[in-house]
Amino acid sequence: MTMKKVGTTVLALLLGSSAWAAAPKSTPALLEKGKTSYARNCLACHGETGDGNGPTGQYLNPKPRDFKSGQFKKGNKPEEIFNTISTGLPGSTMVAFAGLPEEERWALTYYVLSFQPAKGKGAKKDAPPPAKGKK
Repeated sequence: MTMKKVGTTVLALLLGSSAWAAAPKSTPALLEKGKTSYARNCLACHGETGDGNGPTGQYLNPKPRDFKSGQFKKGNKPEEIFNTISTGLPGSTMVAFAGLPEEERWALTYYVLSFQPAKGKGAKKDAPPPAKGKK
């Protein structure tokens, strides 16, 4: 085997098939699996409601991510969140969960995204402000 082929093979093994696999479709069963995994792996830091105020999270600096608001550091797309779960965030207390099976990391991805406010067509809108009385 040539050195080039060895290098390509090693790179493919290091990246793994999940680096190139398309995101699976979110299903109720996958979300339920994500909820279970979240309770086991994430709740202590990110809290039961995903607000970053878990029993351990309150002592961490920087504070764990509030999944309910704002932009994620590495992006809000499922593939970007999956990557963060898989590799962690250097310089933070977010560790890599690459040891979890790929399906479980996708389940966590979709469960974490479920904390985000609904957007787009069919999303629930905030109630309109009360009408001002006529003077």
